[in-house]
Amino acid sequence: MMTPSPFTRAQSRKPIDGWRWAGNLFLVLLLVFALFPMAWMVLTSIKTQFAALQYPPQWWPTEPTFENYTKLLDPSNPVGQEFLRYFWNSFTVSLATTVLGVAVAVPAAYAFSRFSFPGRTLLFFSVLLRNMFPAVVFLTPLFILMRWMGLVNSQSSLVITYLTFGLPLSIWLLKGFFDNIPIQLEQAARIDGATRFQAFIYVVMPLSTPGIIATSIFSFIGAWNEYVYALTFLSRQDKMTLPVGVQRFFGEFATDWPGLMAATFLMSVPVVVLFLVLQKYFVRALTEGAVKH
Repeated sequence: MMTPSPFTRAQSRKPIDGWRWAGNLFLVLLLVFALFPMAWMVLTSIKTQFAALQYPPQWWPTEPTFENYTKLLDPSNPVGQEFLRYFWNSFTVSLATTVLGVAVAVPAAYAFSRFSFPGRTLLFFSVLLRNMFPAVVFLTPLFILMRWMGLVNSQSSLVITYLTFGLPLSIWLLKGFFDNIPIQLEQAARIDGATRFQAFIYVVMPLSTPGIIATSIFSFIGAWNEYVYALTFLSRQDKMTLPVGVQRFFGEFATDWPGLMAATFLMSVPVVVLFLVLQKYFVRALTEGAVKH
């Protein structure tokens, strides 16, 4: 049997190396395309109003200033008071949505994964039916419902709405994760004298931690970034969340672009940090939980 010559092996590697370089170049271009808006936002936030409106645009500020950040983070400043209030409102709404969403999604997903009951498959797919429609379709009916319940201009209306939109995907993600946990582990715990609830708490829950963390990230980011329902349900300044509150930088005759960019950057920091710290759990849940092995 003849062995391929070094020249033949080198020729066979050339197409592979070419595709690898093309793939790397595409990823670099994609990274630049994704990071450029963030870089421009940060550079604009440290400019003065005059420098931000210059044409042609000033790419790098000649006199950088952090006045916009100090103004937003200063509780004694009226602008800072409003921004910090919006920040706190967004945090409380997102945290409540995350905690309540996980508390409901975990037992629901476990029930779909472990129990057999009439209409189980139909009910599971009906849970996902809501995701077939854009969220704006439900805007008017939900506003009428919230007004009838007296929840307009309250953060409870946002928490209920975000739960309605976030629970279907949360249940779907967690069910796939529970499906990948061998049921024999629970059976072994039951043989050792544990109840079903104890087996769930001490066996299933620790193994499903990545899925629960990923679901929490998904719920938190969805609630943190939502704009349309927050704009519709809230009109009081002291109740507004950050996506709606940053509109104060759009004036009648001029827009405070440096202040707006600084507020937007500070708004994105918690989400970016949360995702960077917990991204391995998010990726693991998507790769292991969404597909049953």
